[in-house]
Amino acid sequence: MTMKSRQKRIEGMDKKYLWHPFTQMQEWVEQSPLIITEGRGTYIKDARGRWYIDGISSLWVTVHGHRKQEIDTAIKEQLDKISHSTLLGFTNPLAAELAEKLVQITPDGLSRVFYSDNGSTAVEVGLKIAYQYWQQRGVKDKKKFLSLKNAYHGDTIGAVSVGGIDLFHKVYSPLLFKSFKAPSPCCYRCELKKRYPSCSLSCLKQMEKILKRNHGEIAALIIEPLVQGAAGMILSPPRYLKGVQGLCRKYNVLLIADEVATGFGRTGTLFACDHEGVRPDIMCLAKGITAGYLPLAATVTTEKIYRAFLGKYEDLKTFFHGHTYSGNQLACAAALASLNVFRKERTLQKLQTKIDLLEKELDAIAGMPHVGEVRQKGFMVGIELVRDRKTKEPYALEERIGWKVCSRARLKGVLIRPLGDVIVLMPPLSISRDELKSLLRVTGEAIQEITR
Repeated sequence: MTMKSRQKRIEGMDKKYLWHPFTQMQEWVEQSPLIITEGRGTYIKDARGRWYIDGISSLWVTVHGHRKQEIDTAIKEQLDKISHSTLLGFTNPLAAELAEKLVQITPDGLSRVFYSDNGSTAVEVGLKIAYQYWQQRGVKDKKKFLSLKNAYHGDTIGAVSVGGIDLFHKVYSPLLFKSFKAPSPCCYRCELKKRYPSCSLSCLKQMEKILKRNHGEIAALIIEPLVQGAAGMILSPPRYLKGVQGLCRKYNVLLIADEVATGFGRTGTLFACDHEGVRPDIMCLAKGITAGYLPLAATVTTEKIYRAFLGKYEDLKTFFHGHTYSGNQLACAAALASLNVFRKERTLQKLQTKIDLLEKELDAIAGMPHVGEVRQKGFMVGIELVRDRKTKEPYALEERIGWKVCSRARLKGVLIRPLGDVIVLMPPLSISRDELKSLLRVTGEAIQEITR
């Protein structure tokens, strides 16, 4: 079979059998899909043999680049032993070792690790633990949650219930449990019509009003620390996250930090909470935990929370929740190898100069006529495109400006994805300075050519 005929066959099978995530399939079948066949470092290759810069880390997961030798080797060595055994009634060395490592690197006070498969399940676990914790402490009224408008915590029902993006969530509203919503700390489009810093963090004051009135029935507040990713890389202003922690302590509400997107170096520190010294009660981890190799998630809690679940068998205080692949050996092997790479290659220390370079290269894009705002925290970037820079008027949905920019970048050898008309950049932490410059140059060219 020739390369061309094989590609045609794959495309046919895809269009006949596959249902892609977040994709209008009626339009998908009318297009010729990009078929990815290989990866190496910062680049991924399509079926035609063309290489592209992976500007979004294959949806925010690839940390050290594709085909990282140390991680490849760790998985292959584990394959020669065992690929999977359940954690229900058994344990395994890798799950235990990784749990120890995660406790060592997460904020002080977190001491227990519960494994699952992905970001949504990590959040589901966190919500259920928070709810059951209060029930078993005898505080029966604490059954609800507080989250932010524009929040995204995953696509399972519990995670959607604490989400706040109508585009993704509104259609499922009859299925969801009710949660309280505080204003998003979005300074560019402030819903309170304030300006930072003269606002004195009014959004935080609004959050306190909700907590003051309802803390007796709120089990936990869940937040994406520093960056609301799927909302368009919305950055919270300095001291906001620390203020959220203070309110949780003041009103006796658990703090759940959803570090699924922000964890493992994306913001410039290992975890976003580290920037302001925040110590959550529950932390949700996934995406970069295995450096983009295998599905794995962890929900990490304090010892105080863990102990509320201890008792005799007949007390039924057990956390009745579990996943078939919890603590999977191959995934844990990848995660341990990734953490070793962080340490051995001093990834975070070397990242700082690249973050500075990224900021400098973004300055040129920020001045373009149809760029409303450039938002950057570490290696997480959102470039918001607008029809009118002065009034912040957005483009009409049917114009698909974000998609057009990303399509143009693809023709130039760069793969990126939009969130509406926000162009997202989140390259692997291992990207070289020259590759980073190429990524920014192509992104800038694509924006200019489409919005001209």
